[in-house]
Amino acid sequence: MTLIKSISGIRGTVGGCPGDNLTPLDIVKFVSAYATWLKTGAGKKKARIVLGRDARLSGEMYAKLVSATLVGLGHDVVNIGMATTPTTEIAVTAEKADGGIILTASHNPKQWNALKLLNADGEFLSAADGAQVLELAAKEDFEYAGVDELGCVVEKDYTQYHIDEVLGLKLVDKEAIEKAHLKVVVDAVNSIGGVVIPRLLKALGVNDVVELNCEPTGKFAHNPEPIPENLTQIAAKMKECHADLGIVVDPDVDRLALISETGEMFGEEYTLVAVADYVLRHTPGNTVSNLSSSRALRDITVAAGQEYNAGAVGEVNVVAKMKATQAVIGGEGNGGVIYPESHYGRDALVGVGLFLSHYVAKGKKMTELKKDYPQYFISKNKITLSPEMNVDKILEGLKKKYANEKVTDIDGVKIDFAHGWVHLRKSNTEPIIRIYSEAKDEAAANQLAEEVIATAKTLF
Repeated sequence: MTLIKSISGIRGTVGGCPGDNLTPLDIVKFVSAYATWLKTGAGKKKARIVLGRDARLSGEMYAKLVSATLVGLGHDVVNIGMATTPTTEIAVTAEKADGGIILTASHNPKQWNALKLLNADGEFLSAADGAQVLELAAKEDFEYAGVDELGCVVEKDYTQYHIDEVLGLKLVDKEAIEKAHLKVVVDAVNSIGGVVIPRLLKALGVNDVVELNCEPTGKFAHNPEPIPENLTQIAAKMKECHADLGIVVDPDVDRLALISETGEMFGEEYTLVAVADYVLRHTPGNTVSNLSSSRALRDITVAAGQEYNAGAVGEVNVVAKMKATQAVIGGEGNGGVIYPESHYGRDALVGVGLFLSHYVAKGKKMTELKKDYPQYFISKNKITLSPEMNVDKILEGLKKKYANEKVTDIDGVKIDFAHGWVHLRKSNTEPIIRIYSEAKDEAAANQLAEEVIATAKTLF
């Protein structure tokens, strides 16, 4: 398995040979590059860096390596232990730190891990900064600190800080949530969300919380990507205990998926749509999502008399577009809610607080609430890449084939048809071409995807 180095960080499987997997030597090399970049690129001779991790089995081992490497470069470390990705982002600004490192492979299975690198704003490195880090890693030209210049480590816990920050948001209505006497099922796939989400719910006044896979053992009870085929257990539990709704998070808790009272998925895409509906009702403004996200956000934004914009896939790209357009809410259709009133990062805790406030204000069941929104279906497919495939050639060929349609090429190729769209792009996290298509129903979305995939295969 080749290491994947992208805007989403340095990601790979645990074990194997250096350079082919995310081995201890690779951890030291890339952390050394980041620490050197802080000195040369950010001008921080002695930086303060926040370190957080999810509950992966490799997390503790890698955290020790990361911490020791940073200290060896002369930097100080604030180790917040097991923490969500958004908690780590918030901790960077709270500590007035110069950067941060999160050890998590997000939705990937347990054999994966990754280094996610943050700047002083608690946001992911830009493409330009990330490229400098990779260049330093390739050179391996590092100068470690002498014995009198070594950094130090302090340990802190930011979980309650983050929860309090969510409770303090103006649009989070704790009183209304508490009065609703909700029953909520939580599936946190045996990572840090199993600690954080139940605590948040209880702080919001939800006293009836049914916990599934909430022990943070790192031994994921199912594939951690929050998609329907992986969520049969919580679907059954919803019916069994007659809960109002279900909450599912990925291992680092930046994605939020919701389950209706029937056990059916509310739809990851509709997490952002519902939250945006609530935010727009109280604070009108622009919205942003990425090119692979549902048209439903555009539709409700336009209906509210506001402007919708799309950015390239990747949190840093969405954040850049949100800042440029002064968006009041945005995110990605994978359940990633970005609410600038809190911070510029996907945050399932913020998503929970805002969604529950919206849900109790509406006074409807989840299935009824879903019907309030434009109904679309997204089909998600992929082409596994082999070394001989020329992705750029394939995408360029598709642009020519569909030149009569509206084509966007800021991130792969997106083809907008009157009745739907298809977006093809090389994944930042896996050796595949992702192919998302959307239409008014499943059959139409699948047909769109099949047609474009068939055309793409003629270009291999």
